[in-house]
Amino acid sequence: MSALQLSVVIPVYNEEQGLQALFDRLYPALDKLGIGYEVLFVNDGSRDRSAAILREQFQKRPEVTRVILFNGNFGQHMAIMAAFEHSRGQRVVTLDADLQNPPEDIGLLLAKMDEGHDYVGSIRRQRNDSAWRHIASRAMNGLRERITRIKMTDQGCMFRAYDRHIVDAVNSCKEVSTFIPALAYTFARNPAEVVVGHEERAAGESKYSLYSLIRLNFDLMTSFSLVPLQMFSMMGMLISVFSGLFFVFLAIRRLVIGPEAEGLFTLFALMFFLIGIALFGIGLLGEYIGRIYQQVRHRPRYLIEAVLEEQEKGKGRRVKSSQADVVAGEVNPFAVAEPKKRKAKAADETAHPSLFSDAQE
Repeated sequence: MSALQLSVVIPVYNEEQGLQALFDRLYPALDKLGIGYEVLFVNDGSRDRSAAILREQFQKRPEVTRVILFNGNFGQHMAIMAAFEHSRGQRVVTLDADLQNPPEDIGLLLAKMDEGHDYVGSIRRQRNDSAWRHIASRAMNGLRERITRIKMTDQGCMFRAYDRHIVDAVNSCKEVSTFIPALAYTFARNPAEVVVGHEERAAGESKYSLYSLIRLNFDLMTSFSLVPLQMFSMMGMLISVFSGLFFVFLAIRRLVIGPEAEGLFTLFALMFFLIGIALFGIGLLGEYIGRIYQQVRHRPRYLIEAVLEEQEKGKGRRVKSSQADVVAGEVNPFAVAEPKKRKAKAADETAHPSLFSDAQE
């Protein structure tokens, strides 16, 4: 395995229409690099024929293809985490399956790593997205950088390259919810970015809705910074100071001018404004508490139904499919207990065939 220089990680979710186009461009691009590589596809509980197509591709190129099949939908970042834990290359590149990032640009990321960088992000040259996604992405990039101090020009682009020591560091983390590019950035010694192409989706539609993007950015900011909570603490103190000053002003005004005849609507406006801030702060606090609640339950981050890979056995090779026996990177003892019982029963039948034949009759 020492000759394996590159692992390409591709999460897949309902991409049956575009997978063949991905295969037709990905493998020739990797073959041209002239290095040892593997491609890890992670089927994230697709409801279409994606899993079947990945199985067929594994049969065609088993020497460089590995397929991880989840038994449900656990999200893009958990799919990448699973692939990180199974990857064997000295460098790992993450790539979306929609072909919006050209596989031919993988060489650009590797060339940048050859200059001594251990983390290489990408900046999409001409984004073929809607106007609202441009605006939302730029706004969230600026807010995220100010809050977390993590510098990523294009955080929405998952086309990135990581050195092995960063992948190992990410694998040692056990967060239930995380944002992998930002998490990896915190372990990088010499990060860099390169400009890459950006194309329209080969087929299908984006799997990220507006809610998903908002949810992702909440995860990003609450995973890597306490600044949002600290901001509300500061805001609470400032509002208390201004409220005290405003009370003094109203008291003096009442003594000088007399009681105000009409001020009810002003009072309501101020009250609703403060209530809105309080509710948002409570929601933010709930976000942090919810993350703690998810973490302390110690539930598996993902469940693997099968891993399709070619393994060496002696001088030959064999194809291995480990069915439903991996839970978050560990062997599930309940999944392997039943096969052991079946083996024991088969041994008894061989040793005492007459007993079992009588029972069947």
